[in-house]
This record gives sequence, C-alpha cells and structure tokens, in this order.
Amino acid sequence: MARMLHAAFTGSGSVLFSQRPNHSSFYRYSHISLPFHSESSIDVYSTGRLSRSLCCSHSSWKPWGRISTRLPVIKRESSDTFEVKTTSVPDSADESDAAAVAKSKMAETLVLGLLFGVWYLFNIYFNIYNKQVLEVFPNPVTLTAVQLAIGTTIIFLTWALNLHKWPNISRTQLVAILPLAVMHTLGNFSTNMSLGKVSVSFTHTIKAMEPFFTVILSTMFLGEIPTAWVMSSLVPIVGGVILASLTEVSFNWPGFWSAMASNLANQSRNVLSKKVMVQKEEPLDNITLFSIITIMSFFLFTPVALLVEGVKFTPSYLQSAGLNLKHVYIRSLLASICFHAYQQVAYMILQRVSPVTHSVGNCVKRVVVIVSSIFFFHTPVSLINSIGTGIALAGVFLYSQVKRIKAKTT
Repeated sequence: MARMLHAAFTGSGSVLFSQRPNHSSFYRYSHISLPFHSESSIDVYSTGRLSRSLCCSHSSWKPWGRISTRLPVIKRESSDTFEVKTTSVPDSADESDAAAVAKSKMAETLVLGLLFGVWYLFNIYFNIYNKQVLEVFPNPVTLTAVQLAIGTTIIFLTWALNLHKWPNISRTQLVAILPLAVMHTLGNFSTNMSLGKVSVSFTHTIKAMEPFFTVILSTMFLGEIPTAWVMSSLVPIVGGVILASLTEVSFNWPGFWSAMASNLANQSRNVLSKKVMVQKEEPLDNITLFSIITIMSFFLFTPVALLVEGVKFTPSYLQSAGLNLKHVYIRSLLASICFHAYQQVAYMILQRVSPVTHSVGNCVKRVVVIVSSIFFFHTPVSLINSIGTGIALAGVFLYSQVKRIKAKTT
C-alpha cells in the first residue's frame, strides 16, 4: 500500500481517495505526516476521519508519527474525497549538468586558444633571438648543441620536480625512437644553418614546402598514393617558393639547400613515426616522446659538435673573438628556452586536436613568423617576393583543407 501511495503522490495531476463512512474503524486526527520516500512533502489536514485500513497498511504506521521527508499537500475538497495536488519541480540537475558541460567546453576552448598563442609567441622569439646570435656567432653546429643541452636540462628538471611523470621506457621503444631522434637532430641543425645564411622570412618560405616532402616520402615508404586534389595543392606551394626565391635579397644556395634539408629531415621524422612506432607496448604520450627525442638528440649531436667545431662557446673564446658575452649568452639561453618551449607546446596541442588541425595551425604560425621577422629585422621584400610567399602559403593552406576533407570522408 505504501508503494501505491508513493506512486500516487509522486505523480502529476490530482489523485482522489474516497472517504467511506465506517465510524467504528476511524481514527480522529488533526495533522499526520506520512512516511513516503520522496523529495517533496505531504501533510494531511482534515477534520474528518481516516480509514483504519489505510493507516494500518504499513506495519510501522503510527498516526502520530512524523518524518522529515516532505511530500505534496493533501487538502480535503469535500466530505467524501481527499485530493492530492503535486507541484512541478524544475529539472535543476539536468540544467546544472548542461551548464557544467558548456562551461567545460568553453574552458577547453580557451586553453586551446592560449596554447596556440603561446606556440606562436615562443616561435617568433626563438627565430628573433636565434638570428641575433647567428649574426655575431656563425657557428650553427655549436649553437644547436647548446639548444639541445638546455632542452635536456629543462626536461630533467621537469621530471625531478614531478611536473611530469618519469617515463617508463623499454629498450624496444628506445630503438624505435632512435631514427626519430636522428632526423630531429638533422632538422634542427639544418634550420639553424639556414637561419645563419639567409633571412628568417626566406627560411620559413622555403620551409612552407614541407607538404611536398610529406607526400613524396609517404608515397615512397608508406605506400600512400596522393589524390588529384592533394597533388594540385602542391603546385602553388612549389611555384610560390620558386617565385619568392627569384627575388630574395638574401638568397644563397647554402641557405636554400639547408632549409630544404630541414624539410626533408622533419618530414622523414613524421613518416618514420608512423612506420616505426607501431608496437604492442603501451604508447608514449606526445610530451614524453618529445622529451626522449630531445635527450637522445643531445647525446647524439654533442660529440659531433665537439669534433666539427670544437669548444667555441667558452668565455675566453668569445672574448678573443671580440663578442659581447652578455649579449651572446643571454640571447642563446632565451633562444634555447623558446626553442624547447614552442616544440613542447606544439606536442601538447597535437594531443588535443587532429593532425590536420595542427597542420593548419602550423601554416598560420609560419605566416605570423614571416610577417613578424620582416617587421623586426626590416627585411627588404619586393613585390614579386611577397606574391611568391603569399602563393606558397596559400598552397599550404589549400593542402591542409584537402587533408581535412579527406579525413572526414574516410
């Protein structure tokens, strides 16, 4: 009976109970609270009598008992009926859940936008500080080793301070990561060499040809046949770079080919990561993978730097070369920190978005770096050079959109 009353009282509308005149079995009362399990309240007010069968249907019923649970109000409409009136309660739980989801999405969007802004900012300052050092200290091999050393130090400090968990790396994973570290090292060294030979804007214009190398290497090693739309998007990329190179003031072949080598190395790293990193073991997160690559690159490249250029970053050597120690050291430190930071933030973004969205962001980043470097260094840019750079970057954007459409259809 209690269950029947619970169902009646928790429903909507009005429920009527007949009051049958059986005076021998009635209790008189002025106020009774019924023990139903509900979040609303019910209080019975009447000057009449309540049937004993109703009162005694629950084994623990006491006419004078009260409970704290509140249910809808029962009011007597006439001498024969009681009417139960329920009040509608708004679904505040669902509304709060929807508000929490919307708030969480908004916070995630804000964090992602902040990461993109930090990625661009660190990349801009890396190119500025790096170019300033290379103009007075034209030793890209030593400078690359310094950047990898500072990045390795930052990583170990991060692990030591528990800002990121210590990785659990197996020997099999280290062997698989080794080719990625080699290509990562070659890519960074080639970029530094190009920045030392030509302007920042021209280096990044050449590096806009990364999709061209991606398509070629994916076809050769992964067997991925590009579509006609992908191939057509490469035409403005290649044509724009050629057009920009014809009128580049700082153009020279070492700077051009080192930037092209950087494209080849970086895209080989990406292709190898798809081909090699397929293992049965638990995959590494992007930040840990980047950290291991950086550490391995440092240990691989430092002996090479010492053999090729020797020790050229000591105070005595810099002073003998007539360089300002404070100028070189501070800018080298800032460039190294920005170098490590922008790459790590790029991996953090890659964990939150698709590779296609990441490539679009990378295209926008290249535009921002080119424009900012032109304004900062007052780089002379001709009209033909500007048009060529614009066409190349438009081709990169078209390529990313074609990849986006392909990703949606597959």
